[in-house]
Amino acid sequence: MKKDGHTHTEFCPHGSEEDVELYIIEAIKQNFTEYSITEHAPISNDFLKKAAGVQFAIDTAGMRMDDVEAYLSKMNRLKKKYASEIKINVGFELDYLPDHQQWTIDFLSEYGKYMDDSILSVHFLPGNGGYRAIDYSGSDYEQGIVQYYGSFQKAQEVYLQTIIDSVHVDLGPYKPKRIGHITLCQKFQQCFDEPTELSKESHALIDQLLQEMKVGQYELDFNSAGLYKEFCGETYPPLTILSKAQMQGVSIVFGSDAHQSSDVGRSYSDLMPVECLSEKG
Repeated sequence: MKKDGHTHTEFCPHGSEEDVELYIIEAIKQNFTEYSITEHAPISNDFLKKAAGVQFAIDTAGMRMDDVEAYLSKMNRLKKKYASEIKINVGFELDYLPDHQQWTIDFLSEYGKYMDDSILSVHFLPGNGGYRAIDYSGSDYEQGIVQYYGSFQKAQEVYLQTIIDSVHVDLGPYKPKRIGHITLCQKFQQCFDEPTELSKESHALIDQLLQEMKVGQYELDFNSAGLYKEFCGETYPPLTILSKAQMQGVSIVFGSDAHQSSDVGRSYSDLMPVECLSEKG
């Protein structure tokens, strides 16, 4: 089975606006047998009003609530259209927002029954002025997050603890069972002069996370997008952490995090041996 388990569409406000059908055609060309469409779910308006930092990062974090029905309708139409060529899963990438869990529970209660495959991710942390996006730019991350926590590594540790909290939280029966890009906090690591490698405390948190994912039967998003980010240069998580996940028996799913058709399946061929090992345990 060749699967890309983390992809986006023209419904993503910070994406390319390229029609998702072109992504699917590209996946078929690359001989993928399974393809998960996991668009950024809407985020609570109450949360968005309280977020701080670059307004564009806030406004484009998730699809519009008014677009959800159109999104599901189109994705399911394409799912049927290409059923003879590729297995398409339709779902969402949801944000874990500790102070707005009820909104997420309500969203899942309404739309969870329509989800084939979904991801739970962290894109925001408490920071200067309120919740701040962690993946917009190096300068925004430095001003909003690193200054708030006192160092890059301390922010890294808070991020990883938040990921652990997302595994623990009860979001009801439709809670996603895959945890997204667990080292997204490293996206801008090459922008900083201070130490940015995973700290001793971060390694301990990752060990705890992987153990709890194994116990809870959560899948790990093995995300190739970081390889193509100017200041990152490695997968989320890096291969050293992936090896730990393999040894602990955590299920691993490759994801390109595609936001345009040319992103589909990026580096799958290079990373395939690693993925095969993980699937064999």
